[in-house]
Amino acid sequence: MSGAPRTGHGVVRIIGGEFRSRRIRFEATDGLRPTPDRVRETLFNWLAPVIQGARCLDLFAGSGALGFEAASRGAANVTLVEHNRRAFRHLEDNRRLLDLERVRVLRESAWSFLHRADGVYDIIFLDPPFDGDALDRALGILETSTLLGAGGMVYVEHRAARRVGDESAAWTTLKRGRSGDVEYRLAQRAGEGPAP
Repeated sequence: MSGAPRTGHGVVRIIGGEFRSRRIRFEATDGLRPTPDRVRETLFNWLAPVIQGARCLDLFAGSGALGFEAASRGAANVTLVEHNRRAFRHLEDNRRLLDLERVRVLRESAWSFLHRADGVYDIIFLDPPFDGDALDRALGILETSTLLGAGGMVYVEHRAARRVGDESAAWTTLKRGRSGDVEYRLAQRAGEGPAP
C-alpha cells in the first residue's frame, strides 16, 4: 500500500515460491507499510489451495510485496495498481528485474481502476493507507463489482482498533489474524461458495 511521497528506499524479501529470498526495492513513502513477512506467510498459507493459476489484483500496490509474492507462488497473472509515480517506477523496475511477464503494473488511482472494471480476479489484495476511508470505499464498490469473480476472495489489512466494511452483512470472513496493532483477514461476498 502507498501514501504521500517522502524520500528514501526500502527493501522487502519475497518469502516463498519461485523467487524465494529475492529482494525487491520500493519507494519509502509516508503511510507505506509493506505487509510483514509473518503476516504474508500466514496469508499465503491460507491461499495455498487456490493461488496456483489464480488471477490476482493488488489494488494499492505500494511496495508490491503482496503482488510479487502471489506471482512467485504461481498466480497466473497479477495486476499491480499504484498512483504514486516513484512507487510505480520501482514496481516496474522490480517486474523487469524478475522478468515477470505475467505481472502488469498500472499507474492510476484505485478508484479509476475500480470504475472501469478491467478483467475478473480470483483474489484481490486491499492494503491501503491506514488513515482515511479507502478500505471501506473499496469494499463497498467490490460488493457488486464484476472485478471479483464468483467465489473470489478479498484480503484486507487494517488497524486492529478499526472496524471495516468486511464485517457487514455483504461479506463473510473466512480467515482472520492479528499481528501487533494490525488485523488482517480473508473475506468473500456473502452467499458465495468456494472459488471454482
